[in-house]
Amino acid sequence: MEKHHKFSIWYVLIAVWIVLILQHSIAQTFRVQQISYSEFLKGLQDGRVMEVAVTQDRIQGKIKTVEEGQEVERAFYTVRVDPNLSQMLEKYNVTFKGLAESNFLKNLASWIFPIFLFIGIWYLMMRRFSAQQGSFLTLGRKKARVYMEDEVGVTFEDAAGVDEAKEELVEVIEFLKSPERFTRLGGKLPKGVLLVGPPGTGKTLLAKAVAGESGVPFFSMSGSEFVELFVGMGAARVRDLFAQAKEKAPCIIFIDELDALGKARGMGITGGHDEREQTLNQLLVEMDGFDPNLGVILMAATNRPEILDPALLRPGRFDRHILVDRPDKKGREDIISVHLKGITVEKDLDIGTIAGMTPGFVGADLANLVNEAALLAVRRNKKKVGMAEFQEAVERIVAGLEKKNRLINDKERQIVAFHEVGHALVALSLPGTDPVRKISIIPRGVAALGYTLQVPTEDRFLMSKTELLNKIAVALGGRAAEELHFKDISTGAHNDLARATDIARSMVKEYGMSHDLGHIYFEKDRQKQFPDFGLPRHNDYSEQTAQVIDTEIKAILDSQYEVAMEILTKHKKVLDQGAALVLKEETIEGERIKKLLAMPGERGQRKAKTRASRGEKPRE
Repeated sequence: MEKHHKFSIWYVLIAVWIVLILQHSIAQTFRVQQISYSEFLKGLQDGRVMEVAVTQDRIQGKIKTVEEGQEVERAFYTVRVDPNLSQMLEKYNVTFKGLAESNFLKNLASWIFPIFLFIGIWYLMMRRFSAQQGSFLTLGRKKARVYMEDEVGVTFEDAAGVDEAKEELVEVIEFLKSPERFTRLGGKLPKGVLLVGPPGTGKTLLAKAVAGESGVPFFSMSGSEFVELFVGMGAARVRDLFAQAKEKAPCIIFIDELDALGKARGMGITGGHDEREQTLNQLLVEMDGFDPNLGVILMAATNRPEILDPALLRPGRFDRHILVDRPDKKGREDIISVHLKGITVEKDLDIGTIAGMTPGFVGADLANLVNEAALLAVRRNKKKVGMAEFQEAVERIVAGLEKKNRLINDKERQIVAFHEVGHALVALSLPGTDPVRKISIIPRGVAALGYTLQVPTEDRFLMSKTELLNKIAVALGGRAAEELHFKDISTGAHNDLARATDIARSMVKEYGMSHDLGHIYFEKDRQKQFPDFGLPRHNDYSEQTAQVIDTEIKAILDSQYEVAMEILTKHKKVLDQGAALVLKEETIEGERIKKLLAMPGERGQRKAKTRASRGEKPRE
């Protein structure tokens, strides 16, 4: 890899210091004393002039002088006055010679060397500027990072948890390795392969793995790097990128964050003369112009395919879309195994349990999880990373960093304790909710004064109406516990209210789970096609329907709040015991609240209520 040396002002100071030293040494070496012509004549008459060199208007030579009682020779020069100087020198037997006057060495030392010095400084400064910003001669050149065959260093073994996407990309690898297999039957590989998926799922890693498996050069460039301040530079870079890719074919061109370049035209406020749109037009032209049989594969990645220009997605351009989705539990196990290769772990480490604790995590999240666990083990002076570190790392990522130094008064600690135990009791009492793993009143993150950690046992892709209602009840359980015990409510439930309201609104407007409104979809596309510039948003339904929607959302929230309140009233004793336990230990496992619910008194109370519901008399 080429190394770029940074320019420093110290280079200038050192160079100036060297010039001063050289000038001083030259002046010391060639120091000549100027004397008057009369003094020269007197020295000539006294026989102190040793030798001279005569030019047209100057006399220089050596003369004897007395300094500190000793006779020494000094170099001198004086202005020539007498035109008949040669006769006088012969008279006093002084050796003399003519000298053609030249100031070349003096000019070299005084002018040319400083000029070269400043030229060198200017060159270093311009070189540094060009490396950072690019000179005017290279603005149209590509900024892509080129990885040759032996520099990629990534294979499919490094990309775990995306087996379906890898199977789709195997065909691309086979085409790059042996294109004659496809061209023999007249087949053509898709010109463009678009990797679509949430952030952190490994889209860029997959593209590099394709280049590493096929053994071809890999051109990597971000969509934002095409767009430049100067008009036309983006289009020029697109042309240069494709031209150089054709020279190195077979190869792969990878454009990361394609949405920065390929956003649908007409969305900008500058109209059709937007520089980004000109760059996109050039990209479309280049994709139409190059022959797929050359072996140039264009790959791109985006997490916002809905805003891409339709011309990019039509057949003949990015006509193959590969979903790189969040990994399932098996995929998370594979990803964790890949990241654990360089980590020293305990023998009893259960990767399956860790994968079960991390639903919804993508590859980047799991890499961060493994790193956080390793850092925790180092902090605790442990030689190996164990399950305790991974559990703590999951909590740090999900709930935030513990803030044990944050001082909370006793009244607020009681409110937080009852609030969190209220969540746990409602979750343990309703069917289909995620198991409660831990309850804590230690502040975490930015604003969380406590948390109730629920870990699902499996990945879920569908949820029933009952399960959604139970989720709302669990979210409102904290507020209900506060009202039940303190006869008052606090601001600590603002996040719970937001989550509960979002679920209820989705049930009414998106999932068609409203009895009065029926099976109708009211929610518009979340991605705005055009900026609203602060104007009010227009809905596709009437004001009367909007009032019904608001009424339905409020009815769902009110009914589930009553469910939470009923559960907590029924288990008021367990609520008090659980809150006292949390206040004492600050953090408890969910199993301890579950055991309190399973106590004989609670079981007897539930059986008595069951018999009462059947109309039976209580046993004496």
